[in-house]
Formats: sequence, structure tokens, C-alpha cells
Amino acid sequence: MTDSTLNRDLRALFHQKPIGDTFRLSFMANSLVLPVYDEIKRCHGLNRGEYLLVHCLSHLPVMTAQDVARITGRPRNSISRAVHRMLEDGYIARAPDPDDGRQARLTVSGKGRALVEAVTPLFEARQEELFEPLSAEDRCELDRLLTKLTAAAPI
Repeated sequence: MTDSTLNRDLRALFHQKPIGDTFRLSFMANSLVLPVYDEIKRCHGLNRGEYLLVHCLSHLPVMTAQDVARITGRPRNSISRAVHRMLEDGYIARAPDPDDGRQARLTVSGKGRALVEAVTPLFEARQEELFEPLSAEDRCELDRLLTKLTAAAPI
């Protein structure tokens, strides 16, 4: 299959009813994050679930593994494995939850914050690259629509 044929076929997929919007959103999300996660794996040796765990904890002071799984959409078993690895590597800390002995409260360490600070420019650069065709007004409209969609999405 030639590049031109593949591009034509992809564009046709983008407009298939009734789920063309779903495919386009998924394609754009993957185009945005997958190259960055590949770079995180190459440079830091972390998989997607491991990085997402540290990222979430760097923005919310205390979470449970269940919270992280719910907010990221990652399987609970992958987040559980990530918790063990990130504890072992010093990216996060764990303390018992005084309200629920079955849960543990997770927090990010200084090492975890430093990781997120090092990786954030990769996401920013990729975002700028993909959003380059959008005008300032388009970006504002995209932000408005994404805010509306995420506010209504079940977590």
C-alpha cells in the first residue's frame, strides 16, 4: 500500500458514520501521546502506567491506586504494578489510609516531581506540533469544547 493510498484510507475512516468522531479523537490522542511515551520509555525506562501514576500524583497531593486507575483509564492491575515499581524506585511514597485500612494513600516524591518536570516539555512540544494548524481562535474553541466534554465525562 502506498503512502497516498494509506492517507486516503485513513481519511475515509475519519469520516465513517456513526463513529468517525470517536476514531478521529482516538487517532489524535494517540498521535499526541504515543511518541512521548516512547521517549519516556527510552530515556527513563518507564512505561505509560508508571509515568501516568507519577504525573497524577504530581498534580493531586494524595490519591489511591484506584483513583489513578479511574482517572487515567488504565487497568487497575497495571496501576498496581506501577505503584510497586515507583515505590521501589523512589518516585512515590505510600502511607496507610486512616479511614480505610484496605487502601493506601500515595504521594509523589521529589524524584517523581523532577521526572514530571523533565517530561512535561516533551508533551508541550508534541502538543504545539500537532496544534500548529490551529489559529488562536481555534485553540480557544478547542479548549472550550474539550472543557465541556471532560466536564460531562464519567470518571
